[in-house]
Amino acid sequence: MIQTATDRIEVPEGANLIDDVFYVWKTRYGLYSSMTKQGRQMMTGATEDGVTVLTRWHLKCEQDGTLEQYTRVVGDSFVGGKL
Repeated sequence: MIQTATDRIEVPEGANLIDDVFYVWKTRYGLYSSMTKQGRQMMTGATEDGVTVLTRWHLKCEQDGTLEQYTRVVGDSFVGGKL
């Protein structure tokens, strides 16, 4: 891990800065993950290109305020009865 001087965010070794907005790197399990420059973990996927494209799309939807149009909840987590 590399610490950036400005935010004290630990950037994983070998991470590529994309669009000067987020990092993408290969994990030790062979997957790819992304993280914003502020340190917020974003996506994990099988390919670097897929994670890059999906992270860009997710951040754009957050910026536009349209993320809720693509979000749905399936089921619920309600536990009935006495625990």
